[in-house]
Parts: sequence; C-alpha cells; structure tokens
Amino acid sequence: MMAFAFYLFAITVCASGFMVVISRNPVHSVLWLILCFISAAGLFVMLGAEFVAMLLVVVYVGAVAVLFLFVVMMLDIDFAALKGELARYLPLALLMGVVVLAMLGIAFSNWQSSVGETARAVPIVENSLNTHALGMVLYDRYLLPFQIAGLILLVAMIGAILLTLRHRRDIKRQDVLQQMWRDPAKAMRMTNPKSGQGL
Repeated sequence: MMAFAFYLFAITVCASGFMVVISRNPVHSVLWLILCFISAAGLFVMLGAEFVAMLLVVVYVGAVAVLFLFVVMMLDIDFAALKGELARYLPLALLMGVVVLAMLGIAFSNWQSSVGETARAVPIVENSLNTHALGMVLYDRYLLPFQIAGLILLVAMIGAILLTLRHRRDIKRQDVLQQMWRDPAKAMRMTNPKSGQGL
C-alpha cells in the first residue's frame, strides 16, 4: 500500500508539474500547481515530515496559489499580446533551457549512490515531536544557512517592490512634510467681502 501511494503521489506531482508548464490558460496552470503542492504534501507525510506537509498546504496552497488564482482571474490581461511579446525572447529562452539541461546533465552524470556507505545524516532528536526536531536542526546545526536564506528572501522582496513601484503623475499624492512645514500665516488670508459679492 505504501509503494502504491508513493507512486501515485510521485506520478501526480510529475504530471501536474508538466501540466502547469504546458497549460494555455493561466487559471488552469494555477489549479494544476495546487494539485502539485497537495501531492508533494502527501509525499512529505509518507516520509514522516507532517509539519513540512502542513506548511506546504497552508502556506503554498492556502495563501500563495490562491493569491495567484485571484490575481490571474481579477486582472484583465491580454494574453494574446503577452504571447506576442514573449515570442521576441524565444531564442534567449531556448539558450537558457539548453544551459539548464547541460547543468542537469553534468549533475546527474556525477551522481553517486550512498547505498552501503556511511552518509552524513541529520542528527535525530530522540523522544521529540517532528516540529521540535525540525526546530532543533534548523536553529542549532543550520542556523547560519537559515538566517542567510531569510536575508536573501528579504532582499528579493524589497527588489520586487522596487521593480514594480511606479509613480503615476495623473493622480494627486499627499505630501506630509509640506503640510507639516507650511506657515499658517501664509496659508490663510482674512477677507471681508461685502454683502452680495464673492471672493
């Protein structure tokens, strides 16, 4: 039964990942991506990593994938024009694909199985829950890589905000400093209009 469940989840992950790439409709791509995440969570459960599986479902399926789905469905995007723009960069994309395939080929050609050898294993915390053991490993043995990964994600978030930030000139914006520094004597003018006359 475990072997059947493993092959079922593994085939589902590979097939749904392939469908994410080849689907023409972005909404369908997001739905296939959700299926891929759920199947990967099933694989994590089979490995005994229930906390990682729960994080995958809650964070990626419950937040990121649903956010992608809402953004794609709510934005009025002209996908025909977008595909026309992407066609210009097809040679560069093919070159990058060849480079990635070459890197994967180099990696798999030097693959060595650790069966029968003493592999460097993660220390197992005895008599502890899965979450406690994961925290002990992350914040004890791999503290520096964990903090560096968080710093990289912070820099990536700031970079994404700066790349997508656009100041529109056709709308009025509030200048708080100008409001604070203005002189009340220059901002107000006392008048005494006569009755029946305007300012």
